[in-house]
Amino acid sequence: MGPMTQAGLSAVDVRRHRTGTGPALVLLHCLGVDHGIWDATVAALSGVCCTLRYDFPGHGESAAPVSPYTIGDLSAQLRDVLDAEGILRASVAGISLGGLVAQHFGAVYPERVERLVLVDTTPCYSDALRAMWAERAATARRKGVGVLADALLDIWFTPAFVAADADAVRYVRACFERTSREGYALACEALARADLRLLARAITVPTLVVCGTEDIPEFVEAARRLAETIPDARLEWLAGARHASPLEQPGAFSALLREFLGTGRRGD
Repeated sequence: MGPMTQAGLSAVDVRRHRTGTGPALVLLHCLGVDHGIWDATVAALSGVCCTLRYDFPGHGESAAPVSPYTIGDLSAQLRDVLDAEGILRASVAGISLGGLVAQHFGAVYPERVERLVLVDTTPCYSDALRAMWAERAATARRKGVGVLADALLDIWFTPAFVAADADAVRYVRACFERTSREGYALACEALARADLRLLARAITVPTLVVCGTEDIPEFVEAARRLAETIPDARLEWLAGARHASPLEQPGAFSALLREFLGTGRRGD
């Protein structure tokens, strides 16, 4: 058994997917899906960097935990995954839930981070959304995650993208059908408890904040707030995309990522 976080999460006994050579980039997925959300991104970054992916507890290939955990526990898990891979420093990109983990990691383990990419994420949820997380957790436990799919797809993608039944839409729907009920519920509860607003101010590494222009207002405002709070941050918008902006606009997202990882700020 490898190292464990304080919440008992396995830090290394998760299947890890490492591709390519060069500077390391960790890609952290969002709630309800798995590392496959980054397939197009990994393909686009071929020859640019070494990508590392794995699944959060109760998602994809990772077993559901037996007790509640925090975003800090997921951040500690990431630290130990990097140790297990022999990676001293890496850039870290995360979307939504993964973006909160990336924020925490960048603030608490700055010596391990080259650059941060925070996608469609927030440091803290409003009271209304905290209540929503409680409702989602209860529904997932009673009925499964699949029953939430239609409502969630409307948040994740624009109506035209959902109507076209793109591969990305089918992928997300399939993930919801197979995601662990308890794994999803515990992740909802971790998100509801999260408040990283003070930590965000401690992030000193170069940071790219990305958000879909059609994401819900709370995330649009959070993107602006993160870009203003983090000293060395830049904000980019993905036009015509909602919450799962890298899936809806994969080409534009990959171009941003390649440019940021390669040169940092435009004009450098």
